Amino acid sequence: MTTPSFHIRAHDPASDPTCLSALWYAASLQAHAFLGQEKLLEHKALIETRYLPMAETWVAEAPDGAPLGFISLLEGYIGGLFVAPEAQGRGIGRALLDLARRQRSALELEVYVENERALRVYLAYGFREISRREVDDEGLPHANIHLRLEA
Repeated sequence: MTTPSFHIRAHDPASDPTCLSALWYAASLQAHAFLGQEKLLEHKALIETRYLPMAETWVAEAPDGAPLGFISLLEGYIGGLFVAPEAQGRGIGRALLDLARRQRSALELEVYVENERALRVYLAYGFREISRREVDDEGLPHANIHLRLEA
């Protein structure tokens, strides 16, 4: 068995917002390209100023201190799970989900239908579809699926 080449630590509000929003943006360019670069840049600023401060965030970090991924929790709701594109497929997302699962009796999240890779990951992990809606939080025509994972 190999040792993971990362560890997970609590989010540091003093030093993490800029690097985590950059990680979010790089991952979102792949996962949410359908939203367009302009919309993603608008959201990038909100990651630092609004979303990270309101969430309990855990960071997967390389031995050299570089962030590889993060998960943000709002009680039992996963507000975001993002892994740097170059670090995907190394078990980082699963490790972050495992941590959240140990801390919460149930987990919920929403995922864009168009983000097929993430949807496959969540379903393979054991999440089940609860509902769907045809528009996103901004009223744009991007369907979302509400998923739940019971303890």
